[in-house]
Order: sequence, then structure tokens, then C-alpha cells
Amino acid sequence: MKTAAVIGGGPAGLMAAEELALAGVQVDVYDAMPSVGRKFLLAGIGGLNITHAEPLDQFTSRYGSRSPQVTHWLEVLSPSALRDWVQGLGIETFVGTSQRVFPAEMKAAPLLRAWLHRLRGQGVRFHARHRWLGWAEDGSLRFSAPAGELAARSDATVLALGGASWKKLGSDGAWLPWLRDAGVQVNDLQPSNCGFDLEKPWSEHLRAQFAGQPVKPVALSFKDSRGNALRKQGEFVITETGVEGSLVYAASSLIRDEIAGKGQATIHLDLLPAFSAEKVQTEVSHPRGSKSLSAHLKSRLNLHGLKSALLYEVLSKEQMHDMPLLAQTIKALPLTFKAPRPIDEAISSAGGVALEAMNDQLMLSKKPGTFCAGEMLDWEAPTGGYLLTACWASGRQAGRGAAEWLGVARQLGSAQVHEPG
Repeated sequence: MKTAAVIGGGPAGLMAAEELALAGVQVDVYDAMPSVGRKFLLAGIGGLNITHAEPLDQFTSRYGSRSPQVTHWLEVLSPSALRDWVQGLGIETFVGTSQRVFPAEMKAAPLLRAWLHRLRGQGVRFHARHRWLGWAEDGSLRFSAPAGELAARSDATVLALGGASWKKLGSDGAWLPWLRDAGVQVNDLQPSNCGFDLEKPWSEHLRAQFAGQPVKPVALSFKDSRGNALRKQGEFVITETGVEGSLVYAASSLIRDEIAGKGQATIHLDLLPAFSAEKVQTEVSHPRGSKSLSAHLKSRLNLHGLKSALLYEVLSKEQMHDMPLLAQTIKALPLTFKAPRPIDEAISSAGGVALEAMNDQLMLSKKPGTFCAGEMLDWEAPTGGYLLTACWASGRQAGRGAAEWLGVARQLGSAQVHEPG
């Protein structure tokens, strides 16, 4: 029987393990943590966003410059096929109002439990607390294990080691130098879907009164020095040092790259996206009599609290009484960032193994028989189910690629194995 080692027990690694097991390969899954799927379980705490129900062409566009490659992965596991796969585990799904897809119970744990039960039934063996240390001189896999360092051999290897966000859950990027030493092109890991620190800190008043609170609804606009532009409505959260949250994450790759190239990046916030600029100008300029400016803005535009405080962060008291400037700022409030938050705080990471360093089946050209999948590959996507879908799809692509390289394949829809030829 052919053997395969899958290193990393996240969604990508487990999907690769399943594909190999279905092809009749003896699979051993190694993970550095006491149990597999740690980051997957964390992702499900607020409601596990499995995938997204938007049209496929729109879905694939979310992967930016890597859309062609990710589209190829999605040919073996599309968003709709992923929902069918989840249902095959006995987990019902539903489409939310935002077109995001969730399990009926909203949790990751039932899905993971059912999946691991099925994998064990397929003969997959799990080795917890086995941290990969790279390759030995004879090509074997080195592991640090509870009993000490050990070496393992397999006919094929799938690396699904994650990026470098949430290090405490197992993704620490320690694998980079080992792949680079093997001649594999690996791009530096960077934070993705991350928050940012302001160039000019918040005032003590705003930080004390509003840190941790959401700003909504609001529209974010950003245009970088290369002409890439984005405008999106949603919400974000004020932090002690800047901002974070889903709306900021949607623009994070553009903002991060602009900071890397220019040293800073400025976004603009439309605090009243439901109102036209003309409407805001009219209401701001309406005679207010004896009312204070704060009372006037609240009564005419329902603008108060945190949104009002944000205006005072960028305008002086004198400027707040310049009605054209005030109206303009309400519709385009500037915030300048100096740095992304550290990668360990990010939802995900960009960078990693260059897709040019492998073939379409995700096998490394410098290490025949070694495949890579998941977040350790150099691609990124916004939150909304896109990250998980691509991790799962790349895992299936790598698993099938490894099975084909081993000379085995499975009949789709069954676990029967046949040898080609």
C-alpha cells in the first residue's frame, strides 16, 4: 500500500488526507498542536462562515491576481460542491441575508467531529504534538514529538502548515527557511484581513469613550497610488491604536501594499452613506437658531455619538463651524494609517509558497512528491467564506495530485481504488 504524510491538520490538510484515503493510500496526519483544527474551531466561534452563495464569476474575482489559479482549484471543489460535501457529513447549511453560507448550528465543532470520525473510518491515522522540523539529509521527515525527535518516511507528502496568523493555534511560519533551503520560492508572509494603526493617534477622549465600539453604517473609499480603487459599505471597530473589522479587512490588502510602498495610506469614510452630498450640505446649512452644533447635527442628520466624535478628530472647533467643510468631511472623512497590525493578530496572512514554484496539481517543482495546500500558499482573499473555500479546494487539489503522482486514483463518488493502465 502507498503511504502519504499530511503535515498540518487544518481544513486543507484534512481535505488532502481524505482524498488520499479515498484513493486507497495509507495516510498519516501530523499536527504540532494537541488536537487538529484549532484555528478552524476558532473561526467558528462567531458563526462558521463556510462559503458564499454569490455567482461563481463574482466569487472567483475575490482572489485578485490569483483568481486564475484559485479558479482551477474550485474546479475540483466549487462553493456549491462544498455545501454538498458538508451536507454529506450530516451538517445542514443555509444562506444568510448577506449570501454567506453557514452550518445550521452556526458552529465548527459538529462539522469537525463528524469529519474526523469519517476520516478515522477511512483509515487515516493522527499524530498530535508532532512538530515538523524539515527534512533530514536522507530526505526523511523530521518531527519533534513527545518521545523526542523522530524521522518518518512516506511515498508522498502534503504540507498544509498554514501561514503566520494566530501563532498560538499552530500557524507560526517556522517552515519558511526549510522550504527556502530546498530551493523553493517563498515570498515573505504579511498580515491580511488585518487592522491598522493610525499615523496620528486617537484623542484620549475618543479612545476612552469609544475604543471597542463599531462604526456603522459607513462606506469606506480608498484609491492607491497605482489607481486601484475600492468603495464598500459596512462597519468597522475603533481600537486603541486605530481600526479593525470587516469593512477594513475588505480593503486591507490595498492599504497594506500602499503603506509598504509609500509609508502611509489614507482612506475616506462616508459617515452617512444613505444621504447624498447635496442632502448633507442642505441639512448642515439649515438655520439652527439657538441649538448647539451637536444638537443640530443630531436632529437634522441623526449624526451623533461616535460619528460626531470622529469629526472632531479631524476638524478643529473652528473648522466644525465651516459648513461646507463640515459637510464635505461628513461624506469623506480622512484617516491616515502608518502600519498594519502585527501578523499574529491578523485573520489570515498573505505571502508564502509562490504558486509559480509548483505545478497545477500543487506539487513543488524542486521537491517531486511534495505538495502544498492552504494558507501557506501565496494567495489571499477577504473574509466571507472565501478563505475557507480556497483552503478546502486547494487541499482537495493537492490530495488528488498526490494520489495521481503515486499512481492511484479513486472512482468519484466511491472509495474504490483502481490502478491506472
